[in-house]
Amino acid sequence: MPRGSSPERERPYEDGPSPDGLPSGPSSGLRGGPRARTGAQEPTYEQLYAEARRRNIRGRSDMNKTQLKRALGS
Repeated sequence: MPRGSSPERERPYEDGPSPDGLPSGPSSGLRGGPRARTGAQEPTYEQLYAEARRRNIRGRSDMNKTQLKRALGS
């Protein structure tokens, strides 16, 4: 016959969110990733594409991020 859960094991799940309403736990500090904390270090594909459109660079719709950077001289 399987053993039941102990009250000690169930206790962390009964606590719910922290008093400030934010989640707590081992993964709560990992959300958002490194860019969310440090800000963008380089332009995004969308930013590069918009600049290529502004400069009227031909073939921009077929380019990936690296190709757009090269075409823009960035």
